[in-house]
Amino acid sequence: MTQAKFFPVAGCTGTDHRLAGDYHHRWMVIDAQGEWLTAQACPKLSEVTVDLKMGALVLRAPGMLRMDIPLDVIEDDDSVNRQATIAKQAVVVVDEGEVAAVWFSKALGQSCRFVKIHPDRKQPVWPQG
Repeated sequence: MTQAKFFPVAGCTGTDHRLAGDYHHRWMVIDAQGEWLTAQACPKLSEVTVDLKMGALVLRAPGMLRMDIPLDVIEDDDSVNRQATIAKQAVVVVDEGEVAAVWFSKALGQSCRFVKIHPDRKQPVWPQG
């Protein structure tokens, strides 16, 4: 029996970790205009591996040190909220900060931000495929 793959970071590799379904499509990378970067638009996204360990989202990319992002943080600081777009849908996201933005910008070779879908706001409908 094969275990299902879940994609905590939309566009990056999936994981079959037993808790990954709880975090499916929780995070994404956006460009300078706030548009979701797909693996089709940015093929280097598919080189980023994702795992869950000890309460953290663990990210690895070729030539980069590992980066850990806490999984469950209470969203009580509105100053880190941003608007983003997923397939023409406006969504509220939480910016994961400068370290994550620099990590992804270097890993992908372009300026971008790492964000998560705000858990208390309307959830997007993700495109198929």
